[in-house]
Amino acid sequence: MHNTDNLTFVKSSYSGGNGACVEVATTPDGGRAVRDTKDRGSGTQFYTRDEWAAFVAGVKAGEFDV
Repeated sequence: MHNTDNLTFVKSSYSGGNGACVEVATTPDGGRAVRDTKDRGSGTQFYTRDEWAAFVAGVKAGEFDV
């Protein structure tokens, strides 16, 4: 289990006021931690540096566009 006590989560500046956002923090090993802003207690997902890099590359390439 990962500890989130010393992580600094940030919310995207693109987030609207409706609460439908996620927060992301960089972990000490360079990975990322992601949680739901409206339900922070529901858990946090953790990704390695490589997993996060693959996700960001996919976003930039339009792989998730609808």
